[in-house]
Amino acid sequence: MEIQELEQQANAASQKACAQIESCADLAAIEALRPELLGKKAPLRAMMKLLGSLDAASRPAAGKIINEAQTVVDAAFEKKLEQLQKEQMEFRLRNERIDVTMPSTPTAAKGALNPLTLTQREMERIFISMGYSIAEGPETETEFNNFDALNLPANHPARDMHDTFYLKDVPGILRTHTSPVQVRYMLQNKPPLAIVAPGRVFRVDDVDATHSPVFNQMEGLFVGKDVTMADLKGTLLQFIRAMFGEDVDLRFRPSFFPFTEPSAEVDMKWHGQWLEVLGCGMVNPIVLRNVNIDPDVYQGFAFGLGIERFAMLRYGVDSIRSFYENDLRFIKQFA
Repeated sequence: MEIQELEQQANAASQKACAQIESCADLAAIEALRPELLGKKAPLRAMMKLLGSLDAASRPAAGKIINEAQTVVDAAFEKKLEQLQKEQMEFRLRNERIDVTMPSTPTAAKGALNPLTLTQREMERIFISMGYSIAEGPETETEFNNFDALNLPANHPARDMHDTFYLKDVPGILRTHTSPVQVRYMLQNKPPLAIVAPGRVFRVDDVDATHSPVFNQMEGLFVGKDVTMADLKGTLLQFIRAMFGEDVDLRFRPSFFPFTEPSAEVDMKWHGQWLEVLGCGMVNPIVLRNVNIDPDVYQGFAFGLGIERFAMLRYGVDSIRSFYENDLRFIKQFA
């Protein structure tokens, strides 16, 4: 092949490609041409194989001809692409304008907070108004923070695998209450202390109307000098009445918890019946010593309650499962 013939073929291929490019009416059409005209199998790139049929002296000039022809195609493609992109943008600006002076119209229904969130926030608001702080901690815990520091002996039933989730590949557990947050807080801070610790906890359990392996607790702690059971009773009475009304009565029944001494269960008079709502007591001196607080100088009280339990009473929900089923018909009631 002579170099003049190759030049004619290159010019013809370039003109054909430019004509194809110019005929494109939209971005989809020109993008479909990209591999055909600019890819490795494009006609002008394929002509490079013809260089072998020329004598060595003609090959540089022939290669230049092919490259220049391909450069023309590349430039035509980019120019057309830019033109079509500009036209598309102008079309969108003309047809997708938003009149910001028009009154707004709702396009979707408003969301609603889960009643568990509403209940927890109200609890936090009440305790903050009483001078408490909100404390948080990890959901995976050490056995020391979850059991040992709280005076639960190694043979305590709560430590059995049928009650507690033990982590498989690393030492530790899923916390069974938020009391470990109190342990961490006491180890890091000095009295006086006044905190509530809300959060998820985990226990091996079957799901039914009142039980779940995952639920939410709020535990409270107050440590200071000359703290008595009367302070505990007054705090809980103020909290319960703020949640459920000033006419609510409480009663304290003796109970036992390893981390409090003395301990009590608290019942609330609700619609003519006594209902158990939380556990409490004076912080066991052993627990205070475990977190480096001198029980001869400081005393404290602690309490724990289930947020689901309070939400069920507050909103008249008869099954704990309703909080987790994500049924919009249920959630929308609280919008």
